[in-house]
Amino acid sequence: MPVLLVIIDGLSDRPVEGKTPLSVAKKPNLDSIAEMGINGIMDTIAPGIRPGSDTSHLALLGYDPHRYYTGRGPIEAAGVGIDVKPGDVAFRVNFATVEGEGSIFDKVVTDRRAGRIQNTEELIMAIRENVSLPVEFLIERGTGHRAALVLRGEGLSDRITDTDPKTVGKRVKRCKALDTAAERTAEIVNEFMQKAHEVLDRHPLNEKRAEMGLPKANALLIRGSGVTPHVPSFSEKFGLRLAVIAATALIKGVGRIVGGEVITPEGATGNRYTDIGAKIRAAKEAVKRYDVVLLHFKATDELGHDGDFEGKRDFIEKLDRHISDLLELDRDENCLIITADHSTPVKVGEHTADPVPVVILHEDVRVDEVRHFSEFEAYKGGLCRIRGGDLLNIALDLLNIVKKFGA
Repeated sequence: MPVLLVIIDGLSDRPVEGKTPLSVAKKPNLDSIAEMGINGIMDTIAPGIRPGSDTSHLALLGYDPHRYYTGRGPIEAAGVGIDVKPGDVAFRVNFATVEGEGSIFDKVVTDRRAGRIQNTEELIMAIRENVSLPVEFLIERGTGHRAALVLRGEGLSDRITDTDPKTVGKRVKRCKALDTAAERTAEIVNEFMQKAHEVLDRHPLNEKRAEMGLPKANALLIRGSGVTPHVPSFSEKFGLRLAVIAATALIKGVGRIVGGEVITPEGATGNRYTDIGAKIRAAKEAVKRYDVVLLHFKATDELGHDGDFEGKRDFIEKLDRHISDLLELDRDENCLIITADHSTPVKVGEHTADPVPVVILHEDVRVDEVRHFSEFEAYKGGLCRIRGGDLLNIALDLLNIVKKFGA
């Protein structure tokens, strides 16, 4: 009896003139699921805690992020296919645009995502071929403007600061050591930053982008350093088989870190142009072979970061048209959950701690009076207010596959 957990990344919002993209979207299928299920609101980690997509997904899979999270870097690296080993220091990377004179640390960030560049393989290859360091490094592209970096060698530490200023109009930051043991690592990161910038700035692909009026992907911004944690596998923890259907490197990384099978259907992109139908079909096949299937959609989060109210609403409507296929699942045999990992309000452009709506559809739920899937209705439901770490336990109890606590 499988659990299908559908995560619509950054779905929920704060009101803009009393409305949110989710509340105004035409979404008959999501509303139908809300009407047939039990609803509530959820603090993915805890009230008032702004979740990252990594920490929230760990929590939703039953892992306490306070115990198992060491930084985004190792998860991102695992997600792009790097075999991270003990002692490696891993980073999350953005291709970005910088302008100005002097070294990279004298230059100002004008676009943290380099115009959301999509194909960076040539740039990655150029870095591999032309940058040398006193330690081994591995770099792999992620989706869009993202990549992951791993430093491998003796005496490395993750006790260092980010180089990403987190906003445009500011200079690239130097990496600094947070203790004396990390000073060598900080020096290596700064060396890598400068050498990579020199390679990228004169690369033919960036010269062509400049001629076309596109921002050059001429810098790497590095953040989220961490070492690989020891995490018990999902099968060890729950005795269940897990599949994660995603195209976003970070979410694939969470799946791999906890020992799940990662599935990326052809056409899945991790953005608004993803093949929704392919992912839905993959999920319907996966529930035949796995006990828990996590199906992830990223676009709503990116649109929230971009402040695009209409775009977020439109993607919700597009997704809803495909959600109808999930209504074909036998409610006796499957437990369907639809929720978000966090809120990404369009007027904030960043993750917030606002609780997210959640609905559970199974034959045995106590159906409540909620008729619409939205932030304004979900709180009236029978689930009331829960935490993300409890969600999977609730689903497994509905399926009668958990053991009693006590006599």
